[in-house]
Amino acid sequence: MQYLVFQLQGAMASWGEAAVGEYRGTQDLPTVSALAGLLCAALGLRRDQENDIQAVHRHYLPAVGVYACGPMLRDYHTAQVAPRSLLKGTRHATRKDELSFPRTDLSTILSTRDHMQEVRYRIAVQTEKEAPYPLDVLRRALLTPVFVPYLGRKSCPLDAPMAPCLVDADDVLSALSGYPYAAEGSTSLPFKLTWCDGMTPGVESSLTVRQRDRLIHRGAWQYGERTQHVAILPQEA
Repeated sequence: MQYLVFQLQGAMASWGEAAVGEYRGTQDLPTVSALAGLLCAALGLRRDQENDIQAVHRHYLPAVGVYACGPMLRDYHTAQVAPRSLLKGTRHATRKDELSFPRTDLSTILSTRDHMQEVRYRIAVQTEKEAPYPLDVLRRALLTPVFVPYLGRKSCPLDAPMAPCLVDADDVLSALSGYPYAAEGSTSLPFKLTWCDGMTPGVESSLTVRQRDRLIHRGAWQYGERTQHVAILPQEA
């Protein structure tokens, strides 16, 4: 089996959970929808290309190895917004457009947003039969992405190249362990591994959960559930 393997590393990351009210939580590793979105951005797909985005979400299976994940940082946000009644029927493609109304018409919203610090992941991607792009096309897109990649939020840039490569391996864990661009002295095994149905992990599952990050419709921000397998791996002393 051939895998596309690349790394994601940064000082901060935020992998969105279901947003309720003013709280914006984060998971400790990238969601399937976030990884598919990153691939779409690298390929240059725009948000209104619904069919092309759906194809990327449906026909690539990602596994995530967590190698480092520091403490959580909670950020308090205030932002000015215009009421929906004013925005309706007007063009507001930019933040400047949203705030082009008289200041007396603007209001303030408050939110709390969580981020993970000092993260380091390796991602292994395999294709399904009807995948729209070969893995090497995705590899070249990650080397020279059309749109700037980030770790969940635009305020969370990568602090190292994604360094994608193609790895032939019998299973996901072997593919991650065979990644040739790992930093010197770093362990070859993650302390946590997650994968989708249809993948051969190379390790027994410690837990199976239902995850709500399967894209239904990008424009309407609709997501459904899928099965995610999790393994906790012992680390060398």
